[in-house]
Amino acid sequence: MAFWHVRALLGGALVVAATGAQAQSLPDFTGIVDKYAPAVVHVEAKTTGAAHRAKGRTGSPKTAPDDQDQDELLRRFFGMPGMPGMPMQPREQTSLGSGFIISADGYILTNDHVVDGADEVKVRLQDRRSFTAKVVGEDPQYDIALLKVDASALPTVTIGDSRSVKRGQWALAIGSPFGLDATVTHGIISAVGRNLGSGDQPYTSFIQTDVPINRGNSGGPLFNLQGQVIGINSQIYSTSGGYQGLSFSIPIDVAMNAVQQIKEKGYVSRGMLGVTVQPVDEFVKNLDLPTASGALVAQVTAGSGADKAGLKQGDVILSFNGTPIMQSADLPPLVGMTKPGSNAKVEILRDGKKQTVDVKVGELPRDKDALAAASSGGDSAGGSAAALGMSVQDIDASTRSELGLKAGEGVVVSKISGRAAQAAGLQSGDIVLMVNQKRVGTAAAFREATKGVKPGDTAMLLIRRDDATRFVGITVPSDR
Repeated sequence: MAFWHVRALLGGALVVAATGAQAQSLPDFTGIVDKYAPAVVHVEAKTTGAAHRAKGRTGSPKTAPDDQDQDELLRRFFGMPGMPGMPMQPREQTSLGSGFIISADGYILTNDHVVDGADEVKVRLQDRRSFTAKVVGEDPQYDIALLKVDASALPTVTIGDSRSVKRGQWALAIGSPFGLDATVTHGIISAVGRNLGSGDQPYTSFIQTDVPINRGNSGGPLFNLQGQVIGINSQIYSTSGGYQGLSFSIPIDVAMNAVQQIKEKGYVSRGMLGVTVQPVDEFVKNLDLPTASGALVAQVTAGSGADKAGLKQGDVILSFNGTPIMQSADLPPLVGMTKPGSNAKVEILRDGKKQTVDVKVGELPRDKDALAAASSGGDSAGGSAAALGMSVQDIDASTRSELGLKAGEGVVVSKISGRAAQAAGLQSGDIVLMVNQKRVGTAAAFREATKGVKPGDTAMLLIRRDDATRFVGITVPSDR
């Protein structure tokens, strides 16, 4: 027993000694924290209506998901229309996130998903001062929001260069996970240029880290060892909602480009090539490719720059302006950052032969629903329907039968994209039966029924969710 006890102590001493030696070679983050933590703010966004939660994103809802699940169970099993879980009953939601001050006169950067649809945004500084913030502009595609508070001589961060970031470098995050202000975590850069695909911010090449990022960290800064901001913490890869080793940050170069455009013209414009692409993986032999690199052109938009330059279905895009395309997801971020109206050199493979084509880059539609329709090729209702903050799609015959709907009855809400539909409590999956007392059975009919809807108008929709049907009024905001 005594012998074992001595061995344990010696082992412990050795571990302590090794830990101490290792600690001497690790970076000291205290200088960065002392200097720049005062410029990191806590963001609280209040919204009346349906909660906005983007899968994998790290804004923290104050209403617990467990409470919502309980409400839903009560509604389903007891069928009580007055229960909190009854659909389309607006209630206040509070989203918690982070942000950082980029100029002493009060401009603050955060994520769009933190403040999207908010009726009121509050920011709290480390010195406990609190301000009501104005949302100057938002860009959902980059997930960027620019806020402004009425103040001066505020502490600010130093903006770095995300293009120089390399794998293996140390990184530091400061934010408000779970509402805990000024929390500091660190790790390394795991990957750069990480594209998550067409379904999730296709125009962003993320910085991937193993820095512990949790709900509430959204919008907070990612620092390098020089104390410069190199990214905005935006998403986590998780099956539980908590940090599990993969975090994604928006490169600061992308964010500051968006900030500049928002200040100058109130929105962010992106380049558009005019093609829909897909991976080449399963077609390597068919296309006579040496590797599975490149982007296979599946569709060319009529009248686009790609169409006018002669790109065709079946072409494989190998590089864009000299940057190799390793996978299809690499292409959208490169095109998106290209100035509309400029010319781009696109290297393609056609019939086994390489050639370079000059393409005049167009401008990507700013309306998210129009973009979704263009990308999917589906019949989604955009235009005035987008002003309602929603898009719809046709219902196929088998689904209509399962729902107990008659032929030509109803369209399904495919996406909630704006605060008007959010405030009315609509959700994806709701069935729209009527618009302004006109029955709709196709996306085209919905589009026609909403034609002419303008800011300040209220559209009356008959909505069916589960077994409940009721009219809902959606008022188009005057400052979308």
